[in-house]
Amino acid sequence: MQANTVNKENIEIMVMRFYQKVLQDDTVGPFFIAKLGRNMDNEAWRVHLKLLADFWASIALGDAAYRGNPFAPHMYLGELKRETFEQWLKLFYATLDEVFIPRIADQFKERSSIIAGNFMRNLGIR
Repeated sequence: MQANTVNKENIEIMVMRFYQKVLQDDTVGPFFIAKLGRNMDNEAWRVHLKLLADFWASIALGDAAYRGNPFAPHMYLGELKRETFEQWLKLFYATLDEVFIPRIADQFKERSSIIAGNFMRNLGIR
C-alpha cells in the first residue's frame, strides 16, 4: 500500500528500497559498492542510509537531524556522467511510485530533479 503521508518511517522505507535497487543496477551500483560494499548490513551502509533518511526528512519534513553537505561526496566519485544521474533518477522515481501516492511522489520527484540538475551543473556535466 502506498503511503498517503510523509513521515520519517516512510522516508526510511523509501531510502532502503531505493538503495536495494541501486545495488542491483549496473550503472549506479558500482559507485556505491566501491565506497560502501555490497552488504547493506555493514556499518558504512547503516551510516549512509541514516544520513540519506535524515537528508530527505530535512527536505520533506523540516527535520533538523541532517548534518552534512549533500554535494561534497559527489566530487570524489569519479566518472559521473549525465547517464549516471538519469539512471539514479529513474530508480528513485520508481521507488517513489512504489512507496508514496502520486501527489507525494511527485513532490519528491520535483525536488530530486532539481538536486540532480544542480549537482550536474556543479560537476560540469552537460
